[in-house]
Amino acid sequence: MAKGIQTSNGKAFEYACVDSLYRMLSENQEIVIEESPQLETARGFFENATADLKESIIKAADAASKVIVRLEPQLTYPEANLPLYLSLQTDAKGQAGDVRDVLCVRNQNGWEVGFSCKHNHHAVKHSRLSPTIDFGKEWFDIPCSYTYFIKVGSLFGELKEMRDTSRVAETPMLWADVDDKADHYYKPVLNAFMEEIKRLDEENPGVIPERLIRYLIGRNDFYKVIADDKGSFTRVEAININGTLNQKAGTHAPIVKVPLLKLPDRIYHIGYKPGSDNTIQIVCNEGWEISMRIHSASSKVEPSLKFDVNLISLPRSIYAQSEPW
Repeated sequence: MAKGIQTSNGKAFEYACVDSLYRMLSENQEIVIEESPQLETARGFFENATADLKESIIKAADAASKVIVRLEPQLTYPEANLPLYLSLQTDAKGQAGDVRDVLCVRNQNGWEVGFSCKHNHHAVKHSRLSPTIDFGKEWFDIPCSYTYFIKVGSLFGELKEMRDTSRVAETPMLWADVDDKADHYYKPVLNAFMEEIKRLDEENPGVIPERLIRYLIGRNDFYKVIADDKGSFTRVEAININGTLNQKAGTHAPIVKVPLLKLPDRIYHIGYKPGSDNTIQIVCNEGWEISMRIHSASSKVEPSLKFDVNLISLPRSIYAQSEPW
């Protein structure tokens, strides 16, 4: 699926989730959908979707609502904490560490719960590498070494020279025209990245794995809602690290108990995915495993590269439910 289509379908699904909660909960309580530019954009993608797509994302959103309402009694039992506010967050929130797309808030008691909405994909946070980005500082609050910047600086310097030279010639250099880009750029950058992760982990025992997971999934607890059109089901995963999910509403307890997830403190393995020259895997204790694919973020050559990150294994204790539709 092309990235533009994936993005528009994802935004449409976010709006469908807000609309689904409103339809499910508004009969017995006051609910306010907060208008915003991001809500207007998502509503536009939803309204302009094909009839088939609209039908599937409505079903997917309704399935998610059924699951989450059973887990979060404060959605159903306001206990005089009215109204319930529903909103969409900006993409900038995700870049700042809050990956929740849909937010449900009761201002009177300070309660809130959020969902990260995924339409036919499981990816988490996307991050960039460049000669000026200190991923150690951004991800772990521990700066990268001078050696790391020397290694990647020369590689990104070559890419910058390619870009600048092609701009002068008014024929922008395309990644498709770069020979052996994996051997010349992807693998050397990944090697430097992995060496730096190993160094940081050795010098800060027990710190890096936990901060890596917190960086990737965000600082807030949330429900990850994944619509699977092919399988006609919605998967809901409870990412409950801080213990803020699944709270009681007065005397009303949740039907199902959501466990607290343990964060890792050891990296067992970091290396290339078998048979790949652009994807690495990081395996940690407590059941966490991460896949990171590096790629060019644009068709034009730029002095930066981007990660697509997936959590390919989660702790066995995670609460997850697939609701068919």
